[in-house]
Amino acid sequence: MSLRRPAPPHDYNSKKQRKVAEIYQALNSDPIDVAALRRMAISEGGLLTDEIRCKVWPNLLNVKTEDLPPPPGMPDEQREGLQEELIDIILQVLQRNPQLHYYQGYHDIVVTFLLVVGERLATALVEKLSTHHLRDFMDPTMDNTKHILNYLMPIIDQVNPELHDFMESAEVGTIFALSWLITWFGHVLADFRHVVRLYDFFLACHPLMPIYFAAVIVLYREREVLDCECDMASVHHLLSQIPQDLPYETLISRAGDLFVQFPPSELARKAAQQRAERTAASTFKDFELASAQQRPDTVLRQRFRDRLRGEERTKAILTKPRTNRFVKLAVMGLTVALGAAALAVVKSALEWAPKFELQIFP
Repeated sequence: MSLRRPAPPHDYNSKKQRKVAEIYQALNSDPIDVAALRRMAISEGGLLTDEIRCKVWPNLLNVKTEDLPPPPGMPDEQREGLQEELIDIILQVLQRNPQLHYYQGYHDIVVTFLLVVGERLATALVEKLSTHHLRDFMDPTMDNTKHILNYLMPIIDQVNPELHDFMESAEVGTIFALSWLITWFGHVLADFRHVVRLYDFFLACHPLMPIYFAAVIVLYREREVLDCECDMASVHHLLSQIPQDLPYETLISRAGDLFVQFPPSELARKAAQQRAERTAASTFKDFELASAQQRPDTVLRQRFRDRLRGEERTKAILTKPRTNRFVKLAVMGLTVALGAAALAVVKSALEWAPKFELQIFP
């Protein structure tokens, strides 16, 4: 697959300036155009700068910033550094929400917010995130975390049955993706720019989007996996070493497309059954209703429909024969073919389809 040439610096700067202008236009709207902010966070390049993230991330989580409580703990001059701020945030969130339990990896997410938005705002954002997107991971047991991991193989099976069957034969399981999921890849990616780009995407989307992104990483590495010895140790070792040079924008686009084509409601029967009211996915409906414009699923669906209209050849993916073991989704090359235009905002919030009613479990 040939990659498109990078845009000349002048073109890139012009696109960036236009996107910044669109973001601030959405922020300055009355009310704030959260739908447009979601599209900006999902589209190529994400939210671009930490300064913008400080303004947009609270809106993606429906957190009001006017009356943030002061940060607890010792005075700044007595602090030894970042570690104390990190501990303060974690302790405050857990004290205010006794139903939540700390898990190994939680600090990787908290520190990302701390570095981007500072302690005061990070405390409010992490609390909202912990009671919604991360809720499953903060149970007393890992049952719901394992349940989310169980979505990984059905997604892979829908796209590439050959790869799925190979991994099943190797009995590799899904534990290699655990740290990806519970830290939103913050623990496994060395470049902080890539981490915050993924956070832009995940904050703008459904809580299960990280497992779709995990699936597209595995699918992207298909050839490497199939070239492995078909045993658990070899495949697990390969997949647990995540490459640092992934084509993030391409994979983000693929993950969004797969979510639209194979929503959690269609995969739930293949995943282990859990009580719906105990999962982050079930709390997402309440989260959506908190604001009239909290509709990330609709953003993805509208974006996907627009791309389908622009590329007739992708219509085949909606009726892909399940029995063909070598059929690949056309979207695996769609981002490369369409370039940045594929991710541009093409519809205003007023043109959205009716709100998608989220039903994760039958």
